[in-house]
Amino acid sequence: MNKTELIDHIAGKADISKAAAGRALDALIGAVKGTLKKGGTVTLVGFGTFAVTTRAARTGRNPRTGEAIKIKKGKVPKFRPGKALKDAVN
Repeated sequence: MNKTELIDHIAGKADISKAAAGRALDALIGAVKGTLKKGGTVTLVGFGTFAVTTRAARTGRNPRTGEAIKIKKGKVPKFRPGKALKDAVN
């Protein structure tokens, strides 16, 4: 499912226009991005938790030359699914 299909689904289920559903989805994504950028977490009970973790610096390999390269440490977003989501998938 891509973003357009998700907007169509939201509009149908919530009985709102596609434009309103698109704005709502964009607002949700913006709120999650903003919170993660500040170092916070977003928890949606029954769905899961979005958080930021720090990935340590490490040594990697250039796949073209095989040369060892240093990869800097960095922040990466993570998602941990909630129990209800896990149960729904299984």
